[in-house]
Amino acid sequence: MTTVAVIAHSAKTMGGGLAQLRAVLEQSGFAQPLWYEVAKSSQVPECVGKATKDGADLVFIWGGDGTVRMCVESLAGSGVPIAILPAGTGNLLARNVGVPQDIEKAVAIGLHGDRREIDTATVNGNHFAIMAGGGLDALVMRDASDGMKERFGRVAYLWSGARHLGAKPVKATIDLEGRRFYKGPITCVLFGNMSEVLGGIEVFEGSSADDGMIEMGVVSAKSRTQWLRTLTRAAVGRVEGSPFVSTTRGTSMTVEFDQRVAYEVDGSEQKPTRKLKVKVMPKSTTLCVPNSDQLANQDK
Repeated sequence: MTTVAVIAHSAKTMGGGLAQLRAVLEQSGFAQPLWYEVAKSSQVPECVGKATKDGADLVFIWGGDGTVRMCVESLAGSGVPIAILPAGTGNLLARNVGVPQDIEKAVAIGLHGDRREIDTATVNGNHFAIMAGGGLDALVMRDASDGMKERFGRVAYLWSGARHLGAKPVKATIDLEGRRFYKGPITCVLFGNMSEVLGGIEVFEGSSADDGMIEMGVVSAKSRTQWLRTLTRAAVGRVEGSPFVSTTRGTSMTVEFDQRVAYEVDGSEQKPTRKLKVKVMPKSTTLCVPNSDQLANQDK
């Protein structure tokens, strides 16, 4: 029989909250799941370790993208399926794989949905399932507060981006699988594992999370006018057509800056660095995703 574990960020909410989650699991035949509540996402790895030690072979993770990322990092390579309960404000991974912000439906997907093996990647040793980036991207993610994202969606990112349009470019070299891809000034470099990497914005059209590749976009926009043109294209999902964006894809990338720059991993701010080393981890994570019947019934 399946041993279910629940790891919940207690500050995140959805529907009737954790009380409803307990009730739905009980109705589904899991009255006493392994249960762990955390006050911050950095506590997730310890709980994952306890859950797997106690025999969990299905982990429900309740929270936003930061909480989910820590669970993905902790379970990468283990084969233990992750069932997302999207109780945060961003919920990009859940949206990309079709898990709705509905407790009953999300639990059903975890218990009865399909299992999909997806790629993850590491940047400087930290796993990401959706995206990572350095430069203006990290500043945008840092300054788009949870409240703004919940209220305004993609507009929150555009507003945050507009605040930093005067940021000066930095000099960088970028190697793709050991060969020089770019050398010159950049204001942003973005790595994507899925098509939608910002709130409601499809940056890397056609990207797949299980093709063994990571997408990369390099932005060279300098002036406010150039950035506004780039952000406008991003908002309508046509960033690859921008004259200030170069895109490629591969299995490993190294970016070296001439100074320390901010960077983020799945929306979580990291310490500034002068180097980003990205490497794909093919099919390292198993996610619970909707089956065909669940997809057909999501809007009902």
